[in-house]
Amino acid sequence: MSDFEFIFALYSLLLGLSMVELLGGLGRALEVRFAAEAEREAFAIGWLTPLLAIFVMLDLLSFWSAAWTARGSLTVSNTVLMAVAAFAAVYFLAARLVFPSHPEGFANLDVHYFRVRRIILGLLLVLLCAQLGFYLSQPGLAATLSRPIAWAMTIVLVALMVAAMWVKDRRWSIAILAALIARYVVIYLL
Repeated sequence: MSDFEFIFALYSLLLGLSMVELLGGLGRALEVRFAAEAEREAFAIGWLTPLLAIFVMLDLLSFWSAAWTARGSLTVSNTVLMAVAAFAAVYFLAARLVFPSHPEGFANLDVHYFRVRRIILGLLLVLLCAQLGFYLSQPGLAATLSRPIAWAMTIVLVALMVAAMWVKDRRWSIAILAALIARYVVIYLL
């Protein structure tokens, strides 16, 4: 087993749990929606929380992919294992907050989105900064950041995330989340 395989086992387990948390949250929200329909009660999933979930999932995939890019720069040590566990744990926390534990406590999940968006997006920005710092500290990885398109796409990502943190209008929030998702879809297709 290589160093990367050993480290990646931990990383992928924790990131996989983050993915499960996002999908489980969506499942709980759908169950509450179906129950509300059956009881003729008001409950709306809305657009904002599912769009945030899609963005977090795409962002998570980008970090999973980044681990592959960094595979040659990783060696097993206690420091690396703690850093990987902390990084993935922050991701799990962000994913955990996307959907509420008890969605039935909300008439509309858009309310939940506006309560948690700054925390979730702030956590993702911290992870992005950590990733960029690691890449810049490794000569082999720093070269991947030397292309202007890499910096341009990163600046777009940061600007949209900051906007999503502060915009209070529902329609603008939907547009910003859609742009964040579109950005990742374009990158994945290139």
